[in-house]
Amino acid sequence: MQKIFAANWKMYKTRAQAAQSASDLAKGLGHMPAGQDVVVFAPFTSISCVADAFKGVAALSAGGQNCYPAEEGAFTGETSPAMLLDAGASWVLTGHSERRHIMGEDDVLVARKTIFALEHGLKVLFCIGETLDEREAGKLNAVLERQLAAVFSAMPEGLRGAALVGKLAIGYEPVWAIGTGKVAGPEEVLDAHAVTRALLKKLVGETADKLPILYGGSVKPNNAAGLMALDNVDGLLVGGASLEAQSFLQIIGA
Repeated sequence: MQKIFAANWKMYKTRAQAAQSASDLAKGLGHMPAGQDVVVFAPFTSISCVADAFKGVAALSAGGQNCYPAEEGAFTGETSPAMLLDAGASWVLTGHSERRHIMGEDDVLVARKTIFALEHGLKVLFCIGETLDEREAGKLNAVLERQLAAVFSAMPEGLRGAALVGKLAIGYEPVWAIGTGKVAGPEEVLDAHAVTRALLKKLVGETADKLPILYGGSVKPNNAAGLMALDNVDGLLVGGASLEAQSFLQIIGA
């Protein structure tokens, strides 16, 4: 299965800063091993800068951090999949915990965004994950099942089965480990990723084995190798440690 290393730059970097970081990554990853992809989810203003810097390096892609499920219209402040594609993005992030818990996006809206983006030619990294209260209350399985089912139960026939392979990846990110310096322990990651894989098999059958599951949550150069060695961890979603090119390169190299 393809390994994916994703950088989420969140609300950081001007265009000049993004262009420099992307150029540094392109130079450092000019000879990526087969079977590995790197995606940078940049702020909207910097997507074109990142895409331009990545031209000619097949394993590097630019992505958007959000999109709205409409082709166009009176949706002030929103961005459509067509606009992302026009800016040079080939991926989009949906369901990130900050969108869910800060911006108030519910499962239904996240599902609409995910499906609409797929239908309009974008690859999607769809994020799921539980809060600390939910984990301590023993609700991990229920939360992940609810979040996954919201998308897959509404998936149109044309996007079922093999049609999703190469187009959809799942990002498991325990909310309590994002930007906190806390990292889920090996047993916690193994458990959550095994639950995710099992739930996917219930929802999409054998296709589940071909959908990458990434871990996200305070990933650093010193824990990346250990995380990647775990079963059902097919890549990493990196926040703060991806802002410096050398740090992100170390994570990929680990």
